[in-house]
Amino acid sequence: MEVLSYLIPISIVMGGVGLLAFVYTVRSDQYDDPEGNSQRILSDEWDDHPKP
Repeated sequence: MEVLSYLIPISIVMGGVGLLAFVYTVRSDQYDDPEGNSQRILSDEWDDHPKP
């Protein structure tokens, strides 16, 4: 039972670090790709029908 006094704070700190990393990536626009979708729609490289 004594080990929980170590594990709970460690897990809270690790969760906080993960949350901060996620917020940083969202704020630095790493998930935005405004040009990618328009390029993929017009490209013939990716087809619905695979080549034989």
